[in-house]
Amino acid sequence: MLLEKKIVLVGVILLTFSCKKEGKITPFSPSSITFTQPSNFPAPHYTFENNQLTQEGFELGRYLFYDPILSLDSTISCASCHAQSHSFADHNIPLSKGVDKKFGRRNAPALFNLAWSTSFMWDGGVNNIEVQPLVPLTSPHELGESMTNIVLKLNRSNFYLTKFKVLYGSGQITDQHFLKVLAQFTSMLVSSNSRYDQYISGKINFTSEELAGYALFKNNCASCHREPLFTDYSFRNSGLESVIQDSGRYRITQNTNDLGKFKVPSLRNIEFTYPYMHDGRFTNLEQVIAFKSNGIKNYPTLDPLLKTPFAFTKEEQKALVTFLRSLSDYEYTSNPKYAEPVR
Repeated sequence: MLLEKKIVLVGVILLTFSCKKEGKITPFSPSSITFTQPSNFPAPHYTFENNQLTQEGFELGRYLFYDPILSLDSTISCASCHAQSHSFADHNIPLSKGVDKKFGRRNAPALFNLAWSTSFMWDGGVNNIEVQPLVPLTSPHELGESMTNIVLKLNRSNFYLTKFKVLYGSGQITDQHFLKVLAQFTSMLVSSNSRYDQYISGKINFTSEELAGYALFKNNCASCHREPLFTDYSFRNSGLESVIQDSGRYRITQNTNDLGKFKVPSLRNIEFTYPYMHDGRFTNLEQVIAFKSNGIKNYPTLDPLLKTPFAFTKEEQKALVTFLRSLSDYEYTSNPKYAEPVR
C-alpha cells in the first residue's frame, strides 16, 4: 500500500492575551491541522500557501457554511442547497430555491475534493476557491446578499467577533478573513473512501458485475472522467441540445467554440447527487446512460469523443450503473466533522 502523503500546515501565533490572575502574558496559537492527501490522489491544486490551516479556522468556516445569516433575509445558508447527505448537492431537485422564492438557473453541484479543482461553477467562471462563495452569496437567485452587508452583520455578532479575533487578532471582521475561513472548511471536504477506493487499495474485491462495469467505464468514459478524481476539469459539449438554451462556458469566454460547453463533473458520489446535468434534466443514472447510448444531439461544438454513440446494451448499462455506485462514499456523507455544528 502506498503511504499517504501529507501537507502539514503549521498554525502561527496570531494574538496574545493577558492572564490577569497570574500577571503573565500567555501566547495563544490556533491549533494546526493536517490536510491529508489520499494515497491514490494527485497533489492538490489548492495548497493553503496563503491561508494557514487551523482547527479554529476550519470550525469557523463550518459555522458560516451552515449559518443563514449570510443570506439577505437570514433564511438560507450555503448548506440549504448543499446538504451533506447528498454529498453536498441539493436535496435531489433540479434547481435550488433562493431568497424571495427565486430559483437558481443551474443544478447545484456537489461539493467534495474541491482542493483539486482548477475552476468552479458549471461554466468555470471562478478560478479560486477563496472567492468562489462570492457568486452564490451575491446572486439574486441564491443568497441575494452583498459582501458589505454580510461583513456588517458578522461584526454585530459577539459570537463571530470573538472567534475571528482569536484567529486574526483584530477587533473587526474583514471580507478577506471571512472568505479564507470558508475556504478552509470547503477545501477540507475530501471524499476518498468509496468501494472503488477500497478496491484500488486492495482492501476488497469487486463483484463480477462491478468488474464488468469498470472495464466498460475505462474503455468508454475515462477520457473525460479521469481516475481517481473522475473528472479532467475540462469543458465539453455533451450533446444535450441541438438548439442551445444555456450558452455554458461561452458566457465566460465569449468564444463561440465554447457554446454549450460545461465543466465535466466528477462521478464520485453520483448515486447521491441526482438529478443530473447542469439543468438536472435526468432523474437517474439509467437515463443518463441511455442518453449516452442513443440520445446525443449533434451540434458544431459537440465533443469529438461523443460523435459516435456508445450503444451500450441493457446488460452493459446495468453493469456500468453498478460500477458507478461503487463510487459512493458513505463515510463522507455521514462524517460528523462536516455536519452542522452546535453552538
